[in-house]
Amino acid sequence: MSHPPAAHNGRPSEDLDGPFARVVTLAEASGLPEVSLGTSYGTPALLVKGKSFARMKDADTLVVMCALEEKEMLLELDPSLFFETDHYKGWPAMLVRLGAIDDASLTQRLIAAWREKAPRKLSADFPA
Repeated sequence: MSHPPAAHNGRPSEDLDGPFARVVTLAEASGLPEVSLGTSYGTPALLVKGKSFARMKDADTLVVMCALEEKEMLLELDPSLFFETDHYKGWPAMLVRLGAIDDASLTQRLIAAWREKAPRKLSADFPA
């Protein structure tokens, strides 16, 4: 994977690169195929076949794609990890508190988000 541009929304890259490095490392370790680095809404993002499935919102928050039914369940189950703002209500995306979530749970969310955006055949070929 290549690295995103040096600045995001006019902020120095250091603001986001540390937390994003953790996200990238976990995505790589999970073995998700066809993942590349890019930007989405001016922030570092993980893409599958050119579609964003996870992106930094700020240095403490990751936006992950998530089926609406699963999102509602997770928001209720663990609001210390998962939340949404009015902007995300009704959209298949939720916010993750990076400082609160452990690596195993974050990896699960990244895999689920990847499955939301990966082409059906690619997703079907990736082990459960």
